[in-house]
Amino acid sequence: MTRFEAWKTASRPHTLPAAVVPVLVGGGLASGEGVFRWDALAWALLGALAIQVAANFANDASDAYRGADTDDRLGPPRMVALGVISSRHMWLATWLSIGVAAAAGVALTLIAGPWILIIGVASIIAMLGYVGGPAPYGYRGLGEVFVFIFFGLVATVGSRYVHDMSAPLPAWLLAIPIGMLVTAILVANNYRDIETDRATRKRTLAVILGRERTRILFMVLVYGPYPLVAIFALLGWTPLPTAFAALLAPFAGAPSRIIQVKTTGSALIRALKLTARLHLVTGLVLAAGAALPV
Repeated sequence: MTRFEAWKTASRPHTLPAAVVPVLVGGGLASGEGVFRWDALAWALLGALAIQVAANFANDASDAYRGADTDDRLGPPRMVALGVISSRHMWLATWLSIGVAAAAGVALTLIAGPWILIIGVASIIAMLGYVGGPAPYGYRGLGEVFVFIFFGLVATVGSRYVHDMSAPLPAWLLAIPIGMLVTAILVANNYRDIETDRATRKRTLAVILGRERTRILFMVLVYGPYPLVAIFALLGWTPLPTAFAALLAPFAGAPSRIIQVKTTGSALIRALKLTARLHLVTGLVLAAGAALPV
């Protein structure tokens, strides 16, 4: 593995759409309401991606430090645990990524005021606290709660806010299905790792709930967004074209069937990828629907 490949793997590029989707939905809403700004979208995308990459680097280093990445782990290889990248260099890259996010935050603050700086600082603290610090909340079953809040509500509403310093109701409502689907990605990831996480005393929500209840939670998170999208649009609370996203509900079946019948193996990795793809496609349809003039 070359150094470039090692850093690419550590950045976990398949997770990056989770950062992009809320920004696109917020931008779509702003476009549909006639307040869209390209500079706000560009800085928001840069900041969101930088925070996501920083989170992936920090998780790589922190999990290795706590012994959570064992040889039995099914997920993508972790570079610090394998000794490919040193912990020192991984943390340096983490802070460099945070620096990029901070620069984007300053630019957005000049556009949209001090609330953006507060949101950015809170997001960085939440990111570092996931598996880092003296009491990482990701090890206490709270990861899904924070992901829903920061990658759903905060990211979507904040991405709408930067365009004209307003947070209208449609942004809050569309943040709910976006948050549910991105949370489903984490649930699929933790479902896959139940055995290895339990062995290393990493008490994720999946470990706490067990397989059966985690399956139920996953089903709620991947199927639930689509009736909500339809209801919000038909009631006129969100732009009517966003209702087209409800037509994607059948595609939730593929990852759901895997989660229902598999407990180990590469199939669970496929379920994770399918869930991430579902989140991305749903977000793109919502963003496009929100941007259409009505």
